[in-house]
Amino acid sequence: MNSNSFLKGRGAQQNTDNKFSAYSYEVRDDFLEFCRLEGEIADANKTQYIPIFPKTIVNKVTSPDVGMSYSMNMYQGCEHGCIYCYARNAHEFWGYSAGLDFERKILVKHDAPKLLEEKLKSKSWKACTIVLSGNTDCYQPAEKEFQLTRKCLEVFLKYRHPVGIITKNALILRDLDILKQLNEFGLIGVNISITSLSEKTRRILEPRTTTIKKRLGAIRVLSENCIPVNAMLAPIIPGINSHEILSLAKAVTENGALSMAFTIVRLNGALGEIFTDWIKKTLPDKADKVLRQIQECHGGTLNDSRFGVRSRGEGKIATQIHDMVRLAKMKYFKDKKFPKLNTNMHEAYKDGQLKLF
Repeated sequence: MNSNSFLKGRGAQQNTDNKFSAYSYEVRDDFLEFCRLEGEIADANKTQYIPIFPKTIVNKVTSPDVGMSYSMNMYQGCEHGCIYCYARNAHEFWGYSAGLDFERKILVKHDAPKLLEEKLKSKSWKACTIVLSGNTDCYQPAEKEFQLTRKCLEVFLKYRHPVGIITKNALILRDLDILKQLNEFGLIGVNISITSLSEKTRRILEPRTTTIKKRLGAIRVLSENCIPVNAMLAPIIPGINSHEILSLAKAVTENGALSMAFTIVRLNGALGEIFTDWIKKTLPDKADKVLRQIQECHGGTLNDSRFGVRSRGEGKIATQIHDMVRLAKMKYFKDKKFPKLNTNMHEAYKDGQLKLF
């Protein structure tokens, strides 16, 4: 790896072209030389927060192989910078690149709590679990400043509405007070994502996420407070973390997780180019082997969009991963079960307080 060309603290190492744009972005050598001679910084590598104002915030999930019916995202783009993140492609719909733009141009929906409240008060809305972070992490660094996730959790509590959370950030413990109140009514389920027990692997895969130790600690604290936690061992990347399935399962169950789920990495859209560029710079000795094994899981291609297959994979390597996951569940989760959330209270709280008549 050339340390001079590698952008530290980020996952993607380039801005890929936006497929919806007629223009492309290129950093020319003559521009870089000009900056060097002038003593200027060609790329300050700073994160920008950009306010946007959508008309709605709750999204219907139509994909048949995603385990949620509705999701909402307070932020578009994610500073965590996970190199494998499927949400990168969504940034192109906003006019940005799925590469570095996804990590550095964070779109902030300041009206999210208000829009959520309007949705939950709607006469036509019937309670169904809404998942925070169906696309980008609701506890990414931006949440420290804007606290939109906390404000939305307060809305869910006010209207006694079930909510799920997917995150890989221990910042969730900041909101333990609200989570405990939601849990009194069976209204909260948490999914903590953990992809490796190795800090070295975590740092290169997910450069701005919280440490593995803190994630396991978050699972433990939530579980000690009887808040149900599912561990997302996702994605499994052949040749990078596929050998850790049993040890990951053991670690999360020892800290109180009630269940586990997994996916096999898929590199759709711009992800194929972004991941390939990243791994050749980060793990050059492993790059070709890992890319071949990913292709073997998806019919010889990195770009697999087939429903029912895309997240599970196929072939010998995928079968080995599935067998290992099955063994892990039998060994560590045999008598555990993640509860179904309560949808029965919301109708009586449509106006924000209990209806007596």
